Amino acid sequence: STIQKQRQELQLLIAELKDHDKELSDVVAVHLRELLAWEDDQQKRMTSEEQCNLLNNELNKRNDLIKSLTKRLKILESQQNDSRTTFEYTQLKFKELCQNLTDATIHCQALEEKNRSLHCSVLELSARTGQLQAREQELLTMLKLQDEVMLKTTDHIIEFTSKFRTLESALRAAKVEEFTCNEEKEDLKLRLRELTLETNKLKDDFCEKIKENSKQQEEIVHLRQENSCLRNELALTVEKSKRKDQLLQSARSKQARTDKELASLRQIYIKQQRDLQFLHVGLGSSQELRQ
Repeated sequence: STIQKQRQELQLLIAELKDHDKELSDVVAVHLRELLAWEDDQQKRMTSEEQCNLLNNELNKRNDLIKSLTKRLKILESQQNDSRTTFEYTQLKFKELCQNLTDATIHCQALEEKNRSLHCSVLELSARTGQLQAREQELLTMLKLQDEVMLKTTDHIIEFTSKFRTLESALRAAKVEEFTCNEEKEDLKLRLRELTLETNKLKDDFCEKIKENSKQQEEIVHLRQENSCLRNELALTVEKSKRKDQLLQSARSKQARTDKELASLRQIYIKQQRDLQFLHVGLGSSQELRQ
């Protein structure tokens, strides 16, 4: 009965040893798999570190490019401000020229009206001189016919001649003033032509400045779009690097957990080896007792 009990105990111990051996083999297989996974994680970590370095280099390059583009954008903005100031100055000059042109046209119209009034006064004076000449003829005929009233009429004739002379002097002054008005009108016409030419030139310069300003605005818009694209790419690269850092952190935490599990498994393995040694000793003692 003791031998049967010992046989049963031995069978139980052998089954236990087989179970322990199987568990150990499973643990070793798991350990090997975890070791391979750890090596794979190490390789991935190294590749990710290399990629991080490459991304950092690319990020530095993109930063330099963004700095150069911002400098260029500032230069273009300063050029745009300069062109805007020149544009405003040309607008003010154009307004002044338009005002001068309107003043000159108003002055020309006033001179033309004055010339018309002087012409009318000259016509009136010529008509009056004709009337006076007719009156003089009448007076001469009356002098011939009426010798008696010769002394009375001589005074009238002298008066009329003085009036006639004053009218002639007024006519000459009116003609001189008309001549000066005509000369002033010609000068104003020449000045008006010069002003029109200058305004046309300023209009052409104004159109060229507008075209140049539109080109600069298009270039600024293009640079802003390019800058926004680069900023978006930079944000994507930063987000990718953050994700890779998170993956590295998770891999490191996983590695720490696996190290802890390996340490615990080693302790269990050492304990099981001690139990196996103790069982081997008990088995040897039982075999000795059996013999």
